Amino acid sequence: MAEIIIKAEDISFRYEDDRDETPVLEHLDLEIEKGSFVAVLGHNGSGKSTLAKIVNMILSPTSGKLTLFGKEIDEETITEDEFFALRARIGMVFQNPDNQLVATVVEEDVAFGPENIGIPSYEIRMRVDDALDIVGMSAFAKHSPHQLSGGQKQRVAIAGIIAMAPEIIIFDESTAMLDPRGRADVLNTIERLNTEFGTTILHITHYMEEAIRAKRVIVIDSGRVLLDGTPREVFSQVDVLKKVGLDVPQVTELMLSLHEDGIPLRADALTCEEAADAIEAYIKKNGR
Repeated sequence: MAEIIIKAEDISFRYEDDRDETPVLEHLDLEIEKGSFVAVLGHNGSGKSTLAKIVNMILSPTSGKLTLFGKEIDEETITEDEFFALRARIGMVFQNPDNQLVATVVEEDVAFGPENIGIPSYEIRMRVDDALDIVGMSAFAKHSPHQLSGGQKQRVAIAGIIAMAPEIIIFDESTAMLDPRGRADVLNTIERLNTEFGTTILHITHYMEEAIRAKRVIVIDSGRVLLDGTPREVFSQVDVLKKVGLDVPQVTELMLSLHEDGIPLRADALTCEEAADAIEAYIKKNGR
């Protein structure tokens, strides 16, 4: 059985200055296994970004219990050294890469995090080179980050997190401000981190086509887990998703419409390849 490295038990959260009595998170339970690639979906205000900040220990739950790497996060008992040691094992990439770029040269920006936690210079050099290679930005090591495209900036921001060697990386809508090419580049990097390096990934996104590439999809609504399963299991529940203001992948929408119009194609197709194969098989069988 895989190791559980994130465990939320009956977690609730309410912002102190929020006059609305409804909590952002309410009695949420969740377990994430080591090496997972999990997409987290939910409409604006559902609580998904708040959950990310709680897992990254930027916020503390109002009630309930959070356990990371087998250690319960209790502000009254956890020491400062334990807190920072745990936090160093989790990285977070935000929506706007400009908010994470701090230096005027790419390689210096990637080195910033390791330098601040006291990594020796020779190891920093190796970490920076390896991180830039992983995200495909080695050729830009001497460039200014602010002269790069949005997708390139985000890959530099990811490299800065990779150089810290975290075991978990949370991507909080990290592709939201990017064009299709930039989103594809970042998503390919995310997949590589998971498949090749075993990094546990939490990918918060509004893009259904990105979520289908995860191994697991969690839908949060009104501060609770509404759906949790494989992409095929979750996106087969079209009515439930639409009821809470979420879409399904365009391919799934197309196949469902054809199915409802009397063409008996599989309604759970998630990719263009699956849809094309199903349509081709139908045409061959029926001669049209």
